[in-house]
Amino acid sequence: MAMTGTGPEPGWVRATAGVVAMIDALCRWSGYIVAWAALATVILCFSTVYLRYVMGTGSVWLQESYIWTHVVVIVLGAGYTMMTGGFVRVDVLYSHWSVRRKALSDMLMTIFLLVPFLVVFGTAVWTFWSASYASDEGSLNPGGMGDLWLLKGTLLGFMVLIALQGAAFVLRGILVLSGHEHYALNHGGHGADQTA
Repeated sequence: MAMTGTGPEPGWVRATAGVVAMIDALCRWSGYIVAWAALATVILCFSTVYLRYVMGTGSVWLQESYIWTHVVVIVLGAGYTMMTGGFVRVDVLYSHWSVRRKALSDMLMTIFLLVPFLVVFGTAVWTFWSASYASDEGSLNPGGMGDLWLLKGTLLGFMVLIALQGAAFVLRGILVLSGHEHYALNHGGHGADQTA
């Protein structure tokens, strides 16, 4: 049972912290997947260039495959990046605020900016993906990658990971504002996800 300076934490605090920990664990795993996808991007890109300019041959499928892995890096890495504070932000005010003020800011920005974005963008992404899936869309290039709806489906993964991390921001804010400041997310870069 988690303890505070005044005794055991209430059940709702432990439950909320558990939900946040599960969300963070999922986003951390997406970060691991992205790390391997980044390595795959480099290897596939190198192979494409080597085959074309050294061996005098090429493959449309291979060329498109590193674009796919690069998309995975960019799109599925968003939840992990959000969790670790890796997005570019203007910290002129934020960096000097107290933990409670930062938590309140994160909560309000999530509710009033992220949620409307997710609703609008999510509607567009669903339409974009479902049309691709319904038509079994493939590459426009002969010999290219098939099932383009899989690639477009990574945008759905983006939506889920960002929505989950937004929920974690709100839940963390509730914990911090209720006096449990040790649950605050340290936007200190890599490794910050280990503080919760």
